[in-house]
Amino acid sequence: MIASTGSNKAEKDHPDNLSLAGDGFDTVIKAKAAVDAVPSCRNKVSCADILALATRDVIAMSGGPSYAVELGRLDGLSSTAASVNGKLPHPTFNLNQLNSLFAANGLSQTDMIALSAAHTLGFSHCDKFSNRIYNFSRQNAVDPTLNKDYATQLQQMCPRNVDPRIAINMDPNTPRKFDNVYFQNLQKGQGLFTSDQVLFTDTRSRPTVDAWASNSQAFNQAFITAMSKLGRVGVKTGRNGNIRRNCAAFN
Repeated sequence: MIASTGSNKAEKDHPDNLSLAGDGFDTVIKAKAAVDAVPSCRNKVSCADILALATRDVIAMSGGPSYAVELGRLDGLSSTAASVNGKLPHPTFNLNQLNSLFAANGLSQTDMIALSAAHTLGFSHCDKFSNRIYNFSRQNAVDPTLNKDYATQLQQMCPRNVDPRIAINMDPNTPRKFDNVYFQNLQKGQGLFTSDQVLFTDTRSRPTVDAWASNSQAFNQAFITAMSKLGRVGVKTGRNGNIRRNCAAFN
């Protein structure tokens, strides 16, 4: 949430984070200001905790499950674009790469598949998947794991001369609802990223996709478990952090 200053590029301005909506940051900053406006609450709640709570609330408001959020995080003391390198899954990742990245943070393959379903909401940009619809394997072809009709729709929305500013819904069917349709989309070849579709094409993860495609309750419970574990990754306590007065700047 830290804003870049001069030549010091902050974490949120790394290219992998450019699809994060600016008004989302504004919402967290406004929530922080509202909490701190209450004298007895001033400087008691971190921006990190507010972000975790806001995540839970937007999921619930979009039709997904609500869950208890563990609190007590402090805000970090540094923010650099370079720190993002190797920390986020790339849209071209295969299952081994996904599992390796998540395992490094104490998360299982089941957790990874559940968290991937966050792509039931939000959007991406054409340059993140254009290789699948125009030049797959450098053969001027469409990725064969991609539904042909869906590929045509994506080509109509994303010109061959890629405009990275064009935003595309991650879920082509229920883009504003948090649901298990994400997994049903994968069964139909409608995963936007390679890292989405591989969850169905790889036989090691397909059974989980199939199970959750037909059982939203089981998926919701797995998602809650995975989010709780994710919420414990990299938590700052003691001298490793503080409570910011302004979420966009260090104290």
